[in-house]
Amino acid sequence: MNTVNRIEQIAGIVAAALLVVGCFVVLRPFISALLWAAVVCYSTWGAYLWFERIMGGRQTLAALTMVLLVSLVLVVPFAVVGLSLAENLSQIMAVVADLAREGLPQPAGWVGGIPFVGSVTEQYWQHWADDPERFAALVKSWLTESKGWILHRGFVLGEGVLQMSLSVLISFFFYRDGEGVVNRISDGIKRIAGDRTQHLLAVVGSTIRGVVYGILGTAFVQGVLATIGFYIVGAPSPLLLGLITFFLGLIPAAPPLIWGAVAVWMLYRGSVGWAIFIGLYGFFIISGVDNVLRPYLISRESKLPFILVLLGVLGGVLAFGFIGLFLGPVLLAVGYSLVEEWSGARKAAVPEIPPAPPAPVAAPVTPATPTPDDRT
Repeated sequence: MNTVNRIEQIAGIVAAALLVVGCFVVLRPFISALLWAAVVCYSTWGAYLWFERIMGGRQTLAALTMVLLVSLVLVVPFAVVGLSLAENLSQIMAVVADLAREGLPQPAGWVGGIPFVGSVTEQYWQHWADDPERFAALVKSWLTESKGWILHRGFVLGEGVLQMSLSVLISFFFYRDGEGVVNRISDGIKRIAGDRTQHLLAVVGSTIRGVVYGILGTAFVQGVLATIGFYIVGAPSPLLLGLITFFLGLIPAAPPLIWGAVAVWMLYRGSVGWAIFIGLYGFFIISGVDNVLRPYLISRESKLPFILVLLGVLGGVLAFGFIGLFLGPVLLAVGYSLVEEWSGARKAAVPEIPPAPPAPVAAPVTPATPTPDDRT
């Protein structure tokens, strides 16, 4: 009987393992959407509870409202940019073609005055301005080689919109049935972590809020402000440039690459006033938000190293595709916080051994004074 019971146990374990593997294979294409939906729902759970309260406890209606709001923020901007991408690219290609046909003008006087890179930039610019035929051939070859890259980037953007839409759809069920899901997850973690379950969940929650509000929220605000500024100065494809600013806003100190390029473009077009405006607007408004809002929001929940954010953005894209741009920093930040919490708990668990008390110093022995009897 012992042999039969052991065989049954082994067969049960194998069947459970096969079931887990099968479920993973089925859900593997949707793991990124599931994780991102969970992150979004957790970060906006307070807003969902508010809608549920003002709607008289109607969970389905409150969940639907949250899905519509999340779609306006996460899906609609990318969909609009994707639909207008062809028009934006045609405008960019037309500008580049005109530049190749007319050639580069002579470098302006202010180019050489740029700190650190002014002289090199002026020499490089002068080199291509003096050889318009070679410059035109270079631009034409660049246009030919970039078509495939642009098409691939457009496909990636379309796939990202689909992933975002799927995550928003999944979030509807997370909102509606969120309490039951959280209770099951809490029970499962409690079996592994024991009595520290609630504390670990609190650490994970604060980390998620810190990343979503501090990094993604700040990047979103920067993208919106950048789009407004680009519309004001009349930059080409302001919505596309604003979206690129949002992506670069995930990395600290990266948005100046966009508004700085727009300022240079304005100078090249002869709009010195608008160039100065977008430069000041970008420095004080777009990048100013990054210097003020991001540290405030992150410090409220957790502090994340810069390298962790950078690796999360790049590694997330490689691992999960477009949606990994947002999911990567969240996962790395949660792992980092849990490792810090675990190491802190281990240090607290090790009792400090008090130093040994100093050895007592023996009193000096003084010779006894002889008595008259001893002398006799």
